[in-house]
Formats: sequence, structure tokens, C-alpha cells
Amino acid sequence: MEQVGFVEFVAARSRSLMRTAYLLTGDHQRSEDPVQATLTKVYLKWARVSRMDQPAAYARRILVNEATRSRWWRASGELTGRLPETPADDASERLATSSSVWNAVLRLPPRQRAVVVLRYYEDLSEAEIADVLGIAPGTVKSTAHAATQRLAGALADLMTEGSTP
Repeated sequence: MEQVGFVEFVAARSRSLMRTAYLLTGDHQRSEDPVQATLTKVYLKWARVSRMDQPAAYARRILVNEATRSRWWRASGELTGRLPETPADDASERLATSSSVWNAVLRLPPRQRAVVVLRYYEDLSEAEIADVLGIAPGTVKSTAHAATQRLAGALADLMTEGSTP
């Protein structure tokens, strides 16, 4: 009967896990390996995980750890800069999904990228991000601040380059 619960969990959460992995790795093919590793680890501990208050949060934490291991980040030099298919409902959503912003996010250091993805793309709170990454909430705040400063600088550079004749 435990397998049925795991199958239901995978059906309910795999799309979200794939999206998060894609946002962290920047590549559809590279996102599959950390998701598979995550689901394998969750399955192996399913008896315990299924009794947790938030098994999806546990899986997300494993996924972030898997996706941010150095082998995934080293390969990020070949990032495509394409975003997943998502609707753009308003101006801020269009800005957040523009290729310029996305390319700047893909060039952030691993921890900064993870914080940006979890906060602004996955809409997690600072406390939830701290839990996922295993860091203090204050570190989430300072990392998010550093990331937004870096993104602002990168986008300002793009705007300057785009305005030269």
C-alpha cells in the first residue's frame, strides 16, 4: 500500500520538481537527473517521508541539494537561456520571464541562484527557503539582497549596451 502513496506523490509533485530543477540547472535534460535522484531518495525513505507534515518540502530540499551539486553547476556554461512555457499575466511576470532577466539569473553563483529561484519563481517564504537550503533566514535575506544587486547591475549593463548606437 505504501507504493500507491508514493505513486500518488510522484503524480502530484513531479511536474513541480521538474520545473524547479529546470530553473536551477537551466536545461531540460540536466534537470532530469536531479529529479530522478530526488525521487529515488524519497522512495527509499518513503515509509518515513509519507508520515511527514510536508513531504513535498522534504523532496524540494533534496532536489535543491542534488541540482546544486558542482557537477550540475559546472555544466551551466552551455545554458540555453530559454524559460519553461509559462503564461505572462502582467508586466512584472513578463519582466521576470524575459530572456535578459533569465540569462542574468542563470549566471548567478549557485546559492544566489537557488535563493532567487525559490523566492521569486517558486514563491517560497524566507523561512521555507532557509529550511530547504539548510541556512539561517538572515542568510537568505543577505543572499537575496546580493543576488538582486548583482541582477540589477547585470541588467543595467544590458540596458547600457542596448542603448549604444
